[in-house]
Amino acid sequence: MAVQNTLTKAQKKPVSVTYKAGGADVTLSLGMIKKYLVTGSPENVTEQEMMLFMSLCKYQGLNPFVRDAYLIKYGSQPATIVVGKGALEKRAQRCERFRGFEAGIIVRTEDGHIENRTGTFYLPEEQLVGGWAKVYVEGYSHPVEAAVSMQEYIGKKKDGSVNSQWATKPATMIRKVAKAQALREAFPEDMQGMYVAEEMGIDGLDETVVEQPAEDSAARPEIIDVPAAQPQESADSAHDFASIMEG
Repeated sequence: MAVQNTLTKAQKKPVSVTYKAGGADVTLSLGMIKKYLVTGSPENVTEQEMMLFMSLCKYQGLNPFVRDAYLIKYGSQPATIVVGKGALEKRAQRCERFRGFEAGIIVRTEDGHIENRTGTFYLPEEQLVGGWAKVYVEGYSHPVEAAVSMQEYIGKKKDGSVNSQWATKPATMIRKVAKAQALREAFPEDMQGMYVAEEMGIDGLDETVVEQPAEDSAARPEIIDVPAAQPQESADSAHDFASIMEG
């Protein structure tokens, strides 16, 4: 999810928010985010990007210290926000109408036929062309389905070569993309703004849990209530994050 660096009003003072995530109290501040939670280039992350990350975490009840969410910033490129491994599945399990899912890969066989297969198995002589998923929701006459193209989502480096995860586990990666899209379509309010690393071409995220720090008393920001602004998906791109907050 690419972050748009816009706020309706410039933030004039440091902020801190406290909210519940997974039954625990989570406190986030701009200082904590920059020091402990930015993957890549924390020195280049902007206040707007940190505010948007804080807003999404609060709104969706994500705990970035246990890697429910990541703020990724490389150089001067716009920051990217993704949710951690299993975050969408855990959220789905808490949805009362969730009744399970199926997911797999789309393969072109040696004789040219296209097959949807459960899981990730295919033969070396076959071509992996995509992924599919179905989510079952109580009250729906048909499952919510998603099918995604390998060509559209395969993760690449700046030089155009395929990154390590997509090079070694392409079937696992494209299956995750399809599953994430189906879950968001099935439960848009519960999973709005939540994208997985595989959708964004992100490679090799650190899953080490970070102990939630206490702010130094001398540098502790004034605690104010930051509205849990709802992230809105752009009509032009499902990757845009248009959550806007007033400071």
